[in-house]
Amino acid sequence: MFNKLLKTIGLVPERPTLPPEDRPMPSHRLAPLDVTDADFAEVVLNSDKLAIVDFWADWCEPCRVMSAYVGFLATEYDGRVLTSALDVDENPTTSEQYAIMGLPTLVFLRDGVEIDRIVGVMNYQELKQKVEHWLTVH
Repeated sequence: MFNKLLKTIGLVPERPTLPPEDRPMPSHRLAPLDVTDADFAEVVLNSDKLAIVDFWADWCEPCRVMSAYVGFLATEYDGRVLTSALDVDENPTTSEQYAIMGLPTLVFLRDGVEIDRIVGVMNYQELKQKVEHWLTVH
């Protein structure tokens, strides 16, 4: 989802015209893991880290904003937080299990248990504060 979002909003760089040795090194950017109904339990519920699941859909414009923020979190909290994205249209079972009624929805889990959720758009600084809070609360 994150790479699709970057392409949609025009942040995917054009093909380089410089020879490889003269090209600047790309910045380190990680993307959230795409999860499905089939691997949600294995990847998310069994994680030993704070897990954030971005429930999104292609047709949801506000989802693009929150998905970008989750992508930023993936890079900023690499190794400390598991960030993932689940397309609700393609994965109805998990969406129903978590009673996803509005999009975008971010669900925070620790040890496979939901500890918080955000429905709708929140600014990035507030989102980071929420992540910091859950990283310090055990």
